[in-house]
Amino acid sequence: MKKILLGAMLCLSLPTTALAARDDLDEIRDSGLNKNEWRMSRHDKMRGIKVFVKNEEGKNIRSFRVEATFNSPIEDLARVQADVESYTKWYFAVLDAKLLKKVSDKEFIFYMVHDAPVGMPDRDVVLRAVIEPMTKNRPYVQIRMSALPDFMPPKPPLVRMEAENYTVKWTPIGKDKTLLESEGYVDPGGTSPTWAINYVQGKGPYANMMGMSRMLDLPKYKDKEQKEPNPYKFFE
Repeated sequence: MKKILLGAMLCLSLPTTALAARDDLDEIRDSGLNKNEWRMSRHDKMRGIKVFVKNEEGKNIRSFRVEATFNSPIEDLARVQADVESYTKWYFAVLDAKLLKKVSDKEFIFYMVHDAPVGMPDRDVVLRAVIEPMTKNRPYVQIRMSALPDFMPPKPPLVRMEAENYTVKWTPIGKDKTLLESEGYVDPGGTSPTWAINYVQGKGPYANMMGMSRMLDLPKYKDKEQKEPNPYKFFE
C-alpha cells in the first residue's frame, strides 16, 4: 500500500476520491464539533466495527477509539498480537516491523516503519508494549502501547514519531467471541499537515480491525495443531 494517501491528496481527476478527501478535511475544519466528545466516524454493522474520533481541547490532532467484535477466542488475538514480524501483513501502512527486546513475559519493545503520505518522509517508531494479563478479578486483557522516541538513534531519512500511544483491551463476550476496544493518539513528529494525520487516524483503526480479522482466519493462529506457544503472559 505504497503512499496510502496519494488518491486523497492528488487524484483530483477522480471525483469520488477527491470528494472523500474533501469530506475528511471538512470534518476537521468543522468548528461546530464539540471538544472532548467522541463522534462516530464509521460503523460497519456487517463486520461489527465502530470507529470514533475526538477533537482534544487545545490540540489540532484528533484522538481515536475503535470497537470490534471477533468470532475468535481471546487466545487467538493474543497470538496475532505477539507475532510482531507479522504486523506488515495487517497493521495499517506498516512497511517493516521487528521485535527489539523481550523485557519480560509481560513486556516487549518493537520497531515499525510507517508508509507516510506522498511528499512526506516515512516515519519510524519504537513502541513499548506492557501486558496486563486477564485474572479472576480482571476479566479482560489490556495492553498499553507507548512510544520510546529516544530508545535508539534516528535513522534518516525516516522521521522518528513522537507518539503512537494507545491501549488495547480484549474482553471475552461468549464462546469463541471477543470484544476489542482500543483508544489512543498519534504524533508523527516532524512537519505534517494536520488533515493528513487526522485522515490516517480516522482510517487506520478500521483497517487494523479488518487486518486482524484476516489474520485470525489463518491456520497459524486458528488451528490447534499449528498453534505455537505464546511467548508472553496474557493470562494468569
